[in-house]
Amino acid sequence: MIDRPNALTDLRGFRRQLIWLAGASAAVVAATLAVVAQLVLSVTTSHTVDRVIEDRTNAVIALADAATGGSTPTVPDRGVDPGVAVYDSRGRIVAGSAPPSLASAFAELARTTTERQLAGDRFTVGAEPFRTPSGARGVVVSSEALAPYEHDESQALEVSIAAGILIVLLAVAVATWISHRALSPVADMARTAEEWSEHDLERRFDLGPPTDEIRELAHTLDGLLEKVGHAIRAEQRLTSELAHELRTPLTVVQATADLLALRTDLAPDLSEDVEGIRRAARTMAATITVLLEIARRPSSERAAAGTCSADDVLAEASRRYDGLTVADAESARIDVPLEIAMRALGPVLDNSARLADRTTVTVECDGDLVDLVVSDDGPGVADVDVLFRPGAVPGRSGLGLALARRIARGVGGDVLFRGDGEARGATFVVRLPRA
Repeated sequence: MIDRPNALTDLRGFRRQLIWLAGASAAVVAATLAVVAQLVLSVTTSHTVDRVIEDRTNAVIALADAATGGSTPTVPDRGVDPGVAVYDSRGRIVAGSAPPSLASAFAELARTTTERQLAGDRFTVGAEPFRTPSGARGVVVSSEALAPYEHDESQALEVSIAAGILIVLLAVAVATWISHRALSPVADMARTAEEWSEHDLERRFDLGPPTDEIRELAHTLDGLLEKVGHAIRAEQRLTSELAHELRTPLTVVQATADLLALRTDLAPDLSEDVEGIRRAARTMAATITVLLEIARRPSSERAAAGTCSADDVLAEASRRYDGLTVADAESARIDVPLEIAMRALGPVLDNSARLADRTTVTVECDGDLVDLVVSDDGPGVADVDVLFRPGAVPGRSGLGLALARRIARGVGGDVLFRGDGEARGATFVVRLPRA
């Protein structure tokens, strides 16, 4: 209802920030762990493939050392695994066989004189020359398929992604729970402090010395409530003193006007002027009385000041402002006196009467609120930001709208501008509590 920063909204925004931060941090950690795991698994796979090829090669060389008796290597076929071939010094195959898809790689490595390795997309091929005790020379060429290892890496990546999602969800859930447990007391205290500042200026948390963060917050809020109470009480005293000072000369004016009205020798024009003074004095007296009543009573007791109907407000507005158009609207009772409703509505209508050719007032009901919507065809609003700032630039803004908003807020309502300030014309909403 009132466009001021809300502590509870700020707390909810802070909670969302904590939850998003926890989720983002968990996501970064999970992604980092997944990348590191893939890198480690890739390196491990490479070492495993090299070790498998080395073990196969050593096993074949051991068999060749035991079975060879001449100048040509001899290896029993039962001792050669698939994907392994043994070549003599001339590059002729003497045991095993080369896979058809790797024939060119095997042929390239068949006569190598140094240990070599060729890595492809699907296979890794390694070659190691050897010499038997009988002096026979040869080369063992071994291959290892990479598909099983790639399958394991793919499964590991899927597990890492699933684990990362689980970590993020768990982190968000834990952050939500912790932030709720940690900030709920703060939200309750902010809500309570806001309620006390409006309804009970003497209430305090009084939790004792600030031995922890919650007690420290309560101690700070108690100090702020004390300052708010002092400020409001000082304003109430100032209001009462000003009203007392205004009532005395106003009473004199009223009495003098009444005495003049009793005279029979006054000219007709002068009698009309005296009657106008009497009406204005009565209106001022009624306004001062009601404003004093509002200033002195807490918000919970303001309804005792009186109520009025929206129809009465529209009728009074039509009486005071010529050319005002009242649109068909639903009828509702407003939980403030007529004079207070007009005091909140008057500055808005004054601006429209001064700047626009046509002004329309409509009543809208929204739950516990009654909106008096004032629309005109004037020049619009040049600067929305300073619209309700006291003493701002001349035009629609200035002291009148600031006072209207203050009066409306004093009874639990508000005065709002509806629009972005760029279109021609203006629409104001005088919002008052519904009876």
